[in-house]
Amino acid sequence: MIILAATPIGNLADASRRLVEVLENAELVAAEDTRTTQRLLQALKIENRPRLIALHDHNEKHRAAELAELAEQHDVVLVSDAGMPAVSDPGYGVVAAAVERGVTVTAIPGPSAVLMALAISGLPTDRFAFEGFLPRKPGERRSVLSALASEPRTMVFFESPSRLASSLADMGAVFGADRRIAVCRELTKLYEEVRRGTASELVAWAENGVKGEIVVVVEGAAPASVSADDALAQVQALVASGTRLKDACAEVAAATGLRSRDLYQAALAARTA
Repeated sequence: MIILAATPIGNLADASRRLVEVLENAELVAAEDTRTTQRLLQALKIENRPRLIALHDHNEKHRAAELAELAEQHDVVLVSDAGMPAVSDPGYGVVAAAVERGVTVTAIPGPSAVLMALAISGLPTDRFAFEGFLPRKPGERRSVLSALASEPRTMVFFESPSRLASSLADMGAVFGADRRIAVCRELTKLYEEVRRGTASELVAWAENGVKGEIVVVVEGAAPASVSADDALAQVQALVASGTRLKDACAEVAAATGLRSRDLYQAALAARTA
């Protein structure tokens, strides 16, 4: 079978007894980074030395079938560098190949940055959407955020420290500066920190520089309709961040249901007022 094994996301003490037992008896371990997995085995004082097979973003496509075939005769333990494999980490391709071949797939539950951040964010947890990493390019990032502007569920994102301030600024421009956000940093580690506030408040904090692993939890859109003045303010914020006026109007129109032409004319009128 394929065994997806969740590993600690920072604090080694979060390794479950089941995880240790499975690794102590494993013959084959597919690892996102074999060096990281070797260090984990040593830290957990596991004397077993299974065969480690590299499984990462660049080789999963052609290695998935190989691992699924191996799993027909052996148990294959699949680990990522941290957290649950296949969730914004390698593993989905292997699971899909195993399911296609009729190979059993199971999981050892454990630490999850997504669920932990959601739980401690202070934002609604009854319904949520995990969106992974936002695009690196500003234009693509704003386009993705615009498509989520009317999403009513709480949203969870991963982000790099170097792009956090710009991503929060884009969230403020697209979602509105008052949208509630929680930035969760270094979860389960010594310097764990949660910053809660509006998009505009958190941008000011992030611009001073942030380090560590980052999870951003964003409040979902309110069901109430957006006023024309608020929509115009969103357009102006997008234009100020570098978006062409026409594109900004189209993005806000898609998110609010207002007419792009009306927003364009209102923006032009505001310029000459």
